[in-house]
Amino acid sequence: MIGALDLTWLETTQFSALGRVFSVASLAAFLLTVLVGFILSRVILSDRVRLLCRKVGLGARVVDVGTTALSLLVFLGSIFVGLGFAGVPVDWTRKVPGLPLNGEQIVRIVVLIVLVFWLSGRSKSLLYSRFLKRSGMDRALQYAISQVVGYVVLIIGILLVFQNSGLDLSTLAVFAGALGVGLGLGLQNIASNFISGLVILAERPIKIGDRVEVGELAGMVTEIHARSTTIVTNDNISMIVPNSRFIEETVTNWSHGDPKVRFRIPVGVAYGSDVPLLRKTLIAAGKAHPSTLPKPEPDVFFDGFGDSSLNFELVVWSDEMSYRPLRYKSDLNFAIDR
Repeated sequence: MIGALDLTWLETTQFSALGRVFSVASLAAFLLTVLVGFILSRVILSDRVRLLCRKVGLGARVVDVGTTALSLLVFLGSIFVGLGFAGVPVDWTRKVPGLPLNGEQIVRIVVLIVLVFWLSGRSKSLLYSRFLKRSGMDRALQYAISQVVGYVVLIIGILLVFQNSGLDLSTLAVFAGALGVGLGLGLQNIASNFISGLVILAERPIKIGDRVEVGELAGMVTEIHARSTTIVTNDNISMIVPNSRFIEETVTNWSHGDPKVRFRIPVGVAYGSDVPLLRKTLIAAGKAHPSTLPKPEPDVFFDGFGDSSLNFELVVWSDEMSYRPLRYKSDLNFAIDR
């Protein structure tokens, strides 16, 4: 008969570290607790949990921030709980060195800030989908209003979280001063882009759905955020453009105001060509394209005498091909060549 296994050595076998005495059992409890916390944190960051959060109506940004913060809290919490099992209890009421907060207040602030991000996203989406869509306002204006409301809810919510978590906002004066210095030095580009984003949302020189060109970049505006704007090129590549470029540089907005756009197609022919026939042929090619407007009618200009050619210019109008100008010009060139 096999006797009972003697496990008293787990408690009696001890060693010292950091001025404390630990047993094998306490060390094993600490490691097991941290391992469980690590596994749970990985589960929280898994794609399955993120997908489940999105199915219940949480925005992508809220899910990313919330799962990351919750995962970090679970892992850090497992370390603190494990230290308690190891005989090193953590005093949650003791203030963190350098901060007027204790551990409990920090956890509360993190959880409430995640909740504020969720409320900001939900208020923005509900305002846009339930009220502004039925208002009859321009779609870009609806989007701008919902974005501004989301930022206001976020800022007010964060201030309320700090104020109701036992944190004296007056103690942040030194931090605010340091932040101001940082904005003036290393963060000035971020501040500039944020202010430019507010100007874009207020003045609306560009809006969602516009075809724009800034520098060498051309495409359709799909998103306007506080710091950057997303432009999708004709190659279906999303380009993230800092908002300051739309304020500091000259922007070509093909969709601003009147949607009609005039296109110029240069054509060169040899000296001695039948110019009246050429003019008739160019106008016919312009009218044949289904996207060419009948009014104003296509026209041909004699641009000048080149070194080896007579230079003409076919002028046509369209109110839909501003989103695909290269395709439109290519079609007209093929038609002219035929």
